[in-house]
Amino acid sequence: MIEISNIDFKYAGSVNKVFEGFSLNLEENCIYGLLGKNGMGKSTLLYLISGLLHPQSGSITFDGIDTKLRRPESLQEMFIVPEEYEMPKMSLRECIKMNRCFYPRFSEEVLNKCLADFELSADIDLKALSMGQKKKVYMCLALAANTKLLLMDEPTNGLDIPSKSLFRKVIANNMTEDRTLIISTHQVHDVESLLDHILILDNSKLLLNESIANITENYSFTFRQPSEMDESVIYSEPSLQGNAVIAKRQEDENETQLNLELLFNAVTKGLIK
Repeated sequence: MIEISNIDFKYAGSVNKVFEGFSLNLEENCIYGLLGKNGMGKSTLLYLISGLLHPQSGSITFDGIDTKLRRPESLQEMFIVPEEYEMPKMSLRECIKMNRCFYPRFSEEVLNKCLADFELSADIDLKALSMGQKKKVYMCLALAANTKLLLMDEPTNGLDIPSKSLFRKVIANNMTEDRTLIISTHQVHDVESLLDHILILDNSKLLLNESIANITENYSFTFRQPSEMDESVIYSEPSLQGNAVIAKRQEDENETQLNLELLFNAVTKGLIK
């Protein structure tokens, strides 16, 4: 679905490249978690995929079309929710009218369902919303557009704890088989239950590019007391419940729930590749 081939990119006036010789293929019908430390290029990669930024060399194609061309047939199939944005100074109904004509599969039914899940009304003035409410409305519009590709940059920033739970519900209820979602985030616990695949980015390097299924098939995520630590332990951190541990999964051991924060720390320390 998305082919990133040997791209170089740096911002104007900067000496350092954000990406150099970077390549990545992304498949459809998948929810990707794009993780990395600050300044590792996560947001930049989303903007490059959407065509809002252009690589200095190499190419990025979406369904075979170079994204930098910004062709209408490509733009109709992608929607990006940036971390920060300004909503237009109009009513939500006016905003819906403005957007629905561009996206051929725009669904007011999906929009109203998402708004209801977020406990919002369609009869609201976008100028009067808080940051968290604006983010909810923007995500509702993004899902209602029914595009094949949906990009979200730090979608849970600005949401309170109940709203983060609602966010997971809204995403889970509105993913379709032909849709791909890429979530760039630092708030790993907000999204780990949604993800199918993990990408951990370090500028031009992918420290990890693996499905959740393969990760949980090969590793266990548990808590152990000091006396239970053995050679199977790959990485551990102290916690109130004992040591939070990643260990090599044994053949007779049941799969465990992924601890994404623990995995991220182990990967960035070079202990899992």
